[in-house]
Amino acid sequence: MLYLIGLGLADEKDITVKGLEIVKRAERVYLEAYTAILLIEKNQLEAFYGRPVIIADRELVETGSDDILADADKVDVAFLVVGDPFSATTHADLVIRARELSIPTQSIPNASILTSIGTTGLQLYNFGQTVSMVFFLPSWRPASFYDRIKENVSIGLHTLVLLDIKVKEQSLENLARGRKIYEPPRFMTVAQCADQMLEVEEEKAEGVYGKESLAVGVARVGSSDQSIAVGTLEQLKSADLGKPLHSLILLGKRVHDLEREFLKPFAIDVASFESIWKRDYNH
Repeated sequence: MLYLIGLGLADEKDITVKGLEIVKRAERVYLEAYTAILLIEKNQLEAFYGRPVIIADRELVETGSDDILADADKVDVAFLVVGDPFSATTHADLVIRARELSIPTQSIPNASILTSIGTTGLQLYNFGQTVSMVFFLPSWRPASFYDRIKENVSIGLHTLVLLDIKVKEQSLENLARGRKIYEPPRFMTVAQCADQMLEVEEEKAEGVYGKESLAVGVARVGSSDQSIAVGTLEQLKSADLGKPLHSLILLGKRVHDLEREFLKPFAIDVASFESIWKRDYNH
């Protein structure tokens, strides 16, 4: 059996009992480590599981799936995914490949950022489409997220923005030259995301959001040092929420006073938060 096991968001203890039982008996254990990270090191996972863990980077998952699936019709193979196996990033391609080889599959769900973002007090059924923000390059500034946010804004829904991470990435030069030299890991911050969002709004000039649009920055959701900051996009450009991973929520106009009361203690500036809420969001 190929098991896709969600690990939750923070540390080694977030795995479910069912998932842990499978890990302890599996022939091989892989950790998918390019779409998200846990907040601990691999050796802490191995100590807790009592098993060696094989890091599955993008190259292995995308081009070496045969190695992952080898003999999975005869033994149990565990493929660990931070969060939930089928939330922010699906691994449907791996499941489809397993089916083609007549390998049974089973997924073990867990908490993901898509549900755990409720820790902000924002009501989950008031969220629209989730979008991603990637690191801008001088010659590459994708803005496809803008139209999706525009659709969410048009019906008053919040937008969850998932922020880019770069793990074991090659520079364009090294990639072109075929050199296996990798860049240091990079993790986008709430401040960087807010800055890029405002850059795109300035270019598009369609008034989807602006400097005084309220947003919520979160970091390390589900951990003991989880951080939340509420403010305008302009204020969040200067916010320091500490270590990764970060996400950002752009507030929609379909809000409830309970959401305001829950968010207020996290406001960067309470007076400006309440003033803008009353002016723009109290409908």
